[in-house]
Amino acid sequence: MDFLNAALGALLFVVLAPVGGGLVAGVDRIVTARMQGRVGPPLFQPFYDVFKLMHKETMVVRRSQNFYMVFYLILMIFTGVLFFSGGDILLVIFALTLGDVFFILGGYKASSPFSFLGTQRELILSMAYEPIILLLAVGLYRATGSFNVADINAYPDLLIVFLPGLFIGFLCVMEIKFRKSPFDLSTSHHGHQELVKGMTTEFSGRTLAAIEVGHWYESVFVLGLLYLFFAAKPIMAVVAVGLTLFFLILADNAFARFKWQLALKSTWMMAIVLGVSNILVLYYFF
Repeated sequence: MDFLNAALGALLFVVLAPVGGGLVAGVDRIVTARMQGRVGPPLFQPFYDVFKLMHKETMVVRRSQNFYMVFYLILMIFTGVLFFSGGDILLVIFALTLGDVFFILGGYKASSPFSFLGTQRELILSMAYEPIILLLAVGLYRATGSFNVADINAYPDLLIVFLPGLFIGFLCVMEIKFRKSPFDLSTSHHGHQELVKGMTTEFSGRTLAAIEVGHWYESVFVLGLLYLFFAAKPIMAVVAVGLTLFFLILADNAFARFKWQLALKSTWMMAIVLGVSNILVLYYFF
């Protein structure tokens, strides 16, 4: 039965995550537009964009840049499959990190001033959020006694009660992963980004579509991690996911972009002060 549940979770992620990720992107655009006093695009505009990209010619600076981005997409799918099948969360994090490595290598291979500078910033952002993600895995283990996502999801108590510091730190990770201000340094969904599209400037056609779909898979995975904090009460978890998304969009429209130095310092301080303190409290009092 456990195998069937794991297989079903993996299958549903592979099939439904692009739909869910695209819808989240569509809602994001509409809410952002309304906050800025605009009507905004239709809900399904992200799907229209991807379908249009798939029919465009793929122009490359170096052929190897597409190779790395294809593996980025594959590893984002693999990361989500591991997570939603209830696998080991440490293995999930390693797969996520490997996917980021391929994404960064693809950006460097493009050999464009915009993509090169954007890729350097992406590397810095990876350094910024990795400590929080690793501390989150440790905190989940201290709270539940297991690294398995299935066991963590089945824990009877609300994990947000035990991990408030790590939850706040994880909000920074979500800002980075959703390409939101103040952490949208490497690439952005908005036209005012000073690097145009940053590290993805030199990608086009099917490869750019694959990058966007990979981002949708990654977004659903990140929302799954957020869900774990409230998994003991599913209705509350769904509401919390919705409110958090609204908070991310609000922050995106309310805050200016950080410089890379401030982005790195602020996330590391968040990890040290909130993350480590949270784990120490769990270790000594629970």
